[in-house]
Amino acid sequence: MTDTSLSGKARRDFIKAALATGGVLTLAPGLMLLTTGAGGEAAAADGKPAVDPKKRWGMLIDTTKCTDDCDKCVSACKEENGWQAEDGSLTDVQWIRKVNVKDPATGFAMSLPVMCQHCANPPCVDVCPTGASMQRVDGIVRVDMHICIGCRYCMMACPYKARSFVHEDIPEERKKPHAPMGKGCVTSCDMCAHRVDVGQIPACVEACDKGAMMFGDLNDPNAGISKRLAEIPTYEIRADLGLDLGVRYTRLP
Repeated sequence: MTDTSLSGKARRDFIKAALATGGVLTLAPGLMLLTTGAGGEAAAADGKPAVDPKKRWGMLIDTTKCTDDCDKCVSACKEENGWQAEDGSLTDVQWIRKVNVKDPATGFAMSLPVMCQHCANPPCVDVCPTGASMQRVDGIVRVDMHICIGCRYCMMACPYKARSFVHEDIPEERKKPHAPMGKGCVTSCDMCAHRVDVGQIPACVEACDKGAMMFGDLNDPNAGISKRLAEIPTYEIRADLGLDLGVRYTRLP
């Protein structure tokens, strides 16, 4: 029997090709994307705002401005997406975390936020058997928690430990319409796609009053983040993996 299945990269290439030709593309059972012709933008079949394939959203973290006594980005994410109750429950779920790292050779230490790195070639998407782990045409990596079966393959594939499994029931008052996570599914940072799609910035970036986080379109040379990337050297976590990350850091140990 001939294996006609597509690898994760092949699926992504197929979607990009479909965007150029137009038509209705089935991404997963019950999930369709209505595409336009060459040069057009993707449009959801239900009439919601289009996701622009010309963009690639990303973040730049200035680690020289990030201090270990500040976790405003974490608190903002928690409140925006409802992944942790005030009583401390659901502590096994987190979309962003502060990590303290130290160079053992020099003693140099720093604190930095780590979240989904929104890889251009995401391993989590490659291994997902249902299509729940997906990559939007604008580079944002998401989990469709309606079709996630909780197999946790994506958690094992992620080099950044950026995904969490929901082990407990989520209190009704903490549930958010844009992040319908539930017990038994995997969840992770989606760059606050619900905010980005209406012209806002992610909650973590908005909450950072130290200017340590910058958000923008990596494909736009006139965007502030692109100009900054052109001015200074920046780094990817585990750049050796060749995943082409959407999150960059100004300095790493």
